[in-house]
Amino acid sequence: MNEVKSPKKPLIYYYCIVLIVLMLFNLLAMPWLSQRRIVEVDYGSFVSMVEDGEVKQAEIQEQENRILFTKEGDNRIYKTAMVGDDRLPDRLLDAGVVFNGVEIEQTSPFLTVLLSWVLPIVIFVAIGQYMSRKLMKSAGGPNAMMFGKSNAKIYVKSSEGIKFSDVAGEDEAKDNLKEIVEYLHNPKKYQEIGASMPKGILLVGPPGTGKTMLAKAVAGEANVPFFSISGSEFVEMFVGMGASKVRDLFKQAKEKAPCIVFIDEIDAIGKKRDGQFGGNDEREQTLNQLLTEMDGFEGNTGVIILAATNRPESLDPALTRPGRFDRRVPVELPDLKGREEILKVHARKIKVADDVDFNKVARMASGASGAELANIVNEAALRAVRDGRSFATQADLEESIEVVIAGYQKKNAILTDQEKWIVAYHETGHALVAALQTHSAPVQKITIIPRTSGALGYTMQVEEGNHYLMSQEELENKIATLTGGRAAEELIFHSASTGASNDIEQATKLARAMITRYGMSDDFDMVALETVNNQYLGGDTSLACSAETAAEVDRQVVEVVKRQHAKATKLLEDNQEKLHELSKYLYEKETITGDEFMKILNR
Repeated sequence: MNEVKSPKKPLIYYYCIVLIVLMLFNLLAMPWLSQRRIVEVDYGSFVSMVEDGEVKQAEIQEQENRILFTKEGDNRIYKTAMVGDDRLPDRLLDAGVVFNGVEIEQTSPFLTVLLSWVLPIVIFVAIGQYMSRKLMKSAGGPNAMMFGKSNAKIYVKSSEGIKFSDVAGEDEAKDNLKEIVEYLHNPKKYQEIGASMPKGILLVGPPGTGKTMLAKAVAGEANVPFFSISGSEFVEMFVGMGASKVRDLFKQAKEKAPCIVFIDEIDAIGKKRDGQFGGNDEREQTLNQLLTEMDGFEGNTGVIILAATNRPESLDPALTRPGRFDRRVPVELPDLKGREEILKVHARKIKVADDVDFNKVARMASGASGAELANIVNEAALRAVRDGRSFATQADLEESIEVVIAGYQKKNAILTDQEKWIVAYHETGHALVAALQTHSAPVQKITIIPRTSGALGYTMQVEEGNHYLMSQEELENKIATLTGGRAAEELIFHSASTGASNDIEQATKLARAMITRYGMSDDFDMVALETVNNQYLGGDTSLACSAETAAEVDRQVVEVVKRQHAKATKLLEDNQEKLHELSKYLYEKETITGDEFMKILNR
C-alpha cells in the first residue's frame, strides 16, 4: 500500500505565522512587560492612606477620571476613581504628598531594545536556519550544506565484492577493462613501447546488460582508488554548484592518482548543447567544466574515466571525441553462449538440480539481458521454495522464463467454453503455420492458460542456435506465423476476436521495417525511409520522407501483411484436419510441449 503524504507547505507560510505571533507579542505582551503592576483600591482606602501618611506621590488625571498614587516603600502603582471631594487638595498638601506626577513607564532603554528589536531578529534567524537546514537535508542529505563538494563514493584497494569472474557474457568488454586494470598495476610494460592508456572509456548498451556491474568488477580488481558517482548528482538547484562538484571530484582524483573515476548515467550532464539561449545554464556549465577537466590545458596524468550510458546518441560530440573518451565499449545483449554462462554464474548463488540443462534454458531465454537472466534464476529459486523443495529444477527455470515473459498464471481467470476453444485454435494456428514453414523456429511450448500480463495463451518458439541475420523469406515467414492465429479463427469460427491485437502490432512493425529500413521493397530499393531513435531504449523510429512517400509506404506495408495473411490461411486450409486434432488436444491438456505437438503433426 502506497503511503499518502500530506503536501508540504511553502516557506512563506511559516514566516507569516512567525510574523503574526510577533505582532501579537508586541500588542499584548509588550505593554504588560513594560508596565509596572497597577493595583485598584476604593476611594475610602485612598483617603485613609493619605491621612495615615502612607501616600508618597499622587497624580490627579481628570480626563481619565482617576487618581494614581504610590506608597512609601512600595514599588506598585495604586489607582482609584475620582470623587467630587473639594477637600482632596488640602488633604494631600497637609499629608506632604508630592504632586510631580507618577511615572508609569518604568522600562529601561536596554529592555525596550531587547524586546522590540533583538528578540524578533533572533526568532526570525532561528526560523530561517531551521527551515534552510530542513530544505538542504531534503535536497542533498546530511552533507548538503557543503556546497560544491563532490559526494563521490571512494573505494580503495577493494578486496571484496564483485570480480571479473562474477561477470559473464561480456568477454570483449571484460578484456578492455582488464587491460586498464593491468596498466594501473604495471604501467612500465606499456610505457616501454610508448603506449598510453585511454583517458576515458565509455560503456554503452541496453539497460540490464551489466555496465554498472563491469565498473564494480573494476573496483574489485584494481588496487587503486576508485571514485564512483552518478551523473544526476552533479545537477544542483544552485547555478555553478555542478561545475564546482566536477572540480572537486577531479581535485581529489589527482591527489590520489593513479585512480579510476566512474560516472554512471553520464547522459544526465553530457547531453548535446543546442546553442539556444535560455536553456539550462547550470547543466551546460557542468558539462563545460567536465570537458575542461578531461582534456584541457592541465593534464590528467593517472586519472582514467569510466562512464556508462544507454543513450550514446544524445551525448555532446565534444565529450565523446578521442582525447576525452578514446574508447567506446559496447555492452550488448548476450548471445547463446553468453546467456548460458550468465545463468551458470547466477546459479552458483542458489541450489540447483544436477540435471539442469542451462543450454536449453539459454535458448528459451533468447533476447534476455543479464539482469533478466538473474531474475529468471531467482524466480526459479522462489518457485522451488513455494513447492517445498530445497533445490531448483529444470521445470522451475523454464517456468520462471514464462513468468518473466508473460507473468504468473492467473488462477482466478475462468474462460467460457467458447473462449477456450477460440484461444486453442488461435494458438494452434500460430504453431501450425510456424511448423509448416521451413525457416521458422521450432515450437517449444503451447499453452492456453491465461497470464497476468493479459495474454490468454501463447506459443513459444526457440531458435536452435545463434541467429544474427534474417533473410527476406524468414521475415515474411515470421509475419505469416504472427497472422496464423487470426487466420485460424476466421477459418473455423468465421469471425475475428480481439485476441490478435499484439500479433497485429508485431506483424505491422516488422513489415514496416522491411520497407523502410531493410531495403526489401522493389519500388524504394536501398533507400532509408526511417531512422531509429534511442537504439538501446526501445528503438523508436521516425519517418524521413515526404507525405506522398509515406502514403506509398503504408500501402506496401498493408500489401505485405495481407499477402502473408493469405499464405497462413492457405496453409491452415490445406491442413485443416491437423488443426482440429491439435486444437482438441490443446483444449483438453491446456499446455503441450513441442515434442507432443510434432508427434501429432507427423502421425
